Amino acid sequence: MLNLNDLAGSGGRTDVLVRAVNAALFVSHGIRTDSHVTLHLMGGPGPPRRVLFDGSALRGVRPDERSIAGHIKALLNSPVPPVGRFVEVSTGISHSGGDLQQTLVEWQNEGVGRFVLDAAGGHLSTIPSTGPMGFILSDDCPFTEEESDMIGGLPRVSLGKGWLQGHACITIVHYLLDQSLDRCSPQE
Repeated sequence: MLNLNDLAGSGGRTDVLVRAVNAALFVSHGIRTDSHVTLHLMGGPGPPRRVLFDGSALRGVRPDERSIAGHIKALLNSPVPPVGRFVEVSTGISHSGGDLQQTLVEWQNEGVGRFVLDAAGGHLSTIPSTGPMGFILSDDCPFTEEESDMIGGLPRVSLGKGWLQGHACITIVHYLLDQSLDRCSPQE
């Protein structure tokens, strides 16, 4: 069971996941409506579960780890929906069965450019602006061999020579993408 007073120990490093949600969606006094986060919950009993936080619809979530984790804890008490069918559990938060492979297939079908954050990859500025972009990053552990096989053919994007924490990577990607969009926007 997920203990909100011990996110790093009781729930398989839930602290890492909620920091990623916070970095991806929350800005000062607002939410990034052009972003969403899909968490893959692969540990524990039962089938894999995906949790989707949709910035364009998200309501009632505060930008702190405990609040975000509380929403995850609440949905863990409900059965895992079928693979590919997202069920909303609160405004802007849904879940579905499935794993990383399912998400990759869905992104491909939706025309989302898929990129792996990897210190050995190319610079973000070298990737073409292809419309919606999805970035894949691991939690506190490296990708498993199976996951590495799934993402093996995808382009790699580096944010520097060293390995960074996931939430820091998300912040840097947003900054770089925002800079790119600002250069492309018409000036008034």
